Amino acid sequence: MKIYYGKSESGSVSEAVKGLSSPKLIIMTSHADKFDANVEALEKLYPGVPCIGCVGMGYDTTVVENGVSITAFCDGVSVAVGILDNVSTMPARYISRLIKDIESVHPGKENTAIIDFCAGNDAAVLTTMSTLIDKYNLQVMGATGDAGKVSINGKIYPDAMVYAVIKNEGGRVRSYKENIYVPRDNKQLIASKTDKSKYYLGELNGRPAKQFYMELTGCSESGIVNQTFKNPFGKMVGDDICIASLKDVSGNGLILYRQINDSDILTLLEMRDPMEIAESTVSKIKNDFSHISGIFSVNCIFRYLVLKERGELNSYLGKIATLGTSCGLVGFGEHFNTQFVNQTMTCVVFE
Repeated sequence: MKIYYGKSESGSVSEAVKGLSSPKLIIMTSHADKFDANVEALEKLYPGVPCIGCVGMGYDTTVVENGVSITAFCDGVSVAVGILDNVSTMPARYISRLIKDIESVHPGKENTAIIDFCAGNDAAVLTTMSTLIDKYNLQVMGATGDAGKVSINGKIYPDAMVYAVIKNEGGRVRSYKENIYVPRDNKQLIASKTDKSKYYLGELNGRPAKQFYMELTGCSESGIVNQTFKNPFGKMVGDDICIASLKDVSGNGLILYRQINDSDILTLLEMRDPMEIAESTVSKIKNDFSHISGIFSVNCIFRYLVLKERGELNSYLGKIATLGTSCGLVGFGEHFNTQFVNQTMTCVVFE
């Protein structure tokens, strides 16, 4: 399997696809200002080629902050793309489309992945997909795009999820999740008085969530939002941790970037050395694969900001790229199989 990556800092699709021929699948990330025009331009250049896209910043070993990035799968894959409409109100209505597309590539054991982009309501979409993951031996990774819109085959949609089902004809695929945050201690925080529709967290251990978080971290009320870069919440899912970032303050409670339910068990997280974590990720993937054709990943916008502030962004991306062709995008929420997470890197590796 061969993966192509091209980019244009000025946002020119023709520049980003220079040298690209006979793609089986195209994935585009574009700055918002040129997204609509770039969707149209890409369709004209490659009519009939399956293509999905979202608003965001793409990268390989450096980030394209204001232009356009193109990732293409050129051979050794079977591909189907599709869309789920009206995901804010009816995420399961068109699930038969996804089932049809999965079956069209004839998935085998550990060789098929879904890369998806959402305009919102990611958690409900992933829940809708969850029964298919085990049934068809799928790996899933994806992201929330910016600006509330996504594209597929030259058309732009709000309130939708677009996806590419990719079967690797030459080997396995496997998804991974990387956290640079770990539990600060063993203290369990029980959520209550939540509002799922607003991503609202009212109380922790029976106390107002805002005040309790300030006491736990030592931050002021005005510093709560920025404190999430140091101390986000972690939601315990078995032995795993799904990061939940803080978005805002609301009364005596907190607004998060992902849903929290009453009785969910949370913990306070703290950051470890990102480069040490990256080295561990690289070692794990190397142990799982003797040959890697390519990696497609998403890094949360908060990770991008932290790594950039620390002066480690390019070093981090370069370390991941030691595994092979590596590209992806900066997202506003990350997908890892059935999980919707924040402040995380997720990726799918193709053998």
